[in-house]
Amino acid sequence: MTQPPHDEPTASSPDELREQVEQTREELGQTVEALAAKADVKARAQEKAAEVKEQAGAKAGELKEQAAVKAGELKEQAAAKAEELKEQAAVKAEELKARATGLAHQAQERLPDPVKEKAEQALAKAAQAGQMWQEKAPEPVRQKTAQGAQLARDNRNLLLTAAGVAVLVWLARRRTKA
Repeated sequence: MTQPPHDEPTASSPDELREQVEQTREELGQTVEALAAKADVKARAQEKAAEVKEQAGAKAGELKEQAAVKAGELKEQAAAKAEELKEQAAVKAEELKARATGLAHQAQERLPDPVKEKAEQALAKAAQAGQMWQEKAPEPVRQKTAQGAQLARDNRNLLLTAAGVAVLVWLARRRTKA
């Protein structure tokens, strides 16, 4: 028989001895289970894989959230930039419109009176021709003509200026040929 370890007291009765044997068996069983768990590489690998998978899922969720936040920021920046560009374009359009109006007035002021009179006469004749056309044209054609006439009336100064410039060009060419 083997001797009991020195740090454990020896049993004084058979019942105590049985109890010590049972306790030793339990401790030995637990030790064997722990050693078996350490030796089971497949189970440890599966546990580690599950742990890594869980960490990767958590990281993916975190990155997805960061991407959504960044996408929202970029969307806001793009909207702000688009609004800024829209405002700049509107300002530029107003500047160009004012400049074109000024140039049209300058050109109109430079036109000689005979050219202005001829342009007005041409407009009067065009109005007469338009009236005749209205009387003889079918309804859909009259509607389209009315729309065009309204557009011409809305841009009368521009049309007068263009007509005047055309007459000046025609007169200048006529003089150079003569």
